[in-house]
Amino acid sequence: MARILVVEDEEAVRDFCRRALELDNHMTVGAADGGEGLDVLQMEAGAIDLLLTDIRMPVMDGIALALAAARDFPKMPILLMTGYADQRERARNLESLVRDVLVKPFTLAHLREIVGKALKKD
Repeated sequence: MARILVVEDEEAVRDFCRRALELDNHMTVGAADGGEGLDVLQMEAGAIDLLLTDIRMPVMDGIALALAAARDFPKMPILLMTGYADQRERARNLESLVRDVLVKPFTLAHLREIVGKALKKD
């Protein structure tokens, strides 16, 4: 299965996403903000199959992370998640880089479905 990086500043949401994805036998790595997520991507040097990141985070937001990830790893699918309407609008400008935007709150089934679709597009 896939190796997925989950970047989310709220620990409960990050853990929920990781557990949900591990139910589908994916391996997950967690990061608490975009800066930490970018460090993980660079350390893993292409070993991450999918980036799932929140948009609104401290240090580096998910959009800046998505731009850096797309630059350094152009074949890696990227999914964004947010609970804020203004952040969804910002994500619309990234349609060529981002596979989808998950709107919080989302269900376990919806998360698993969106991730499955993003991984199948490769």
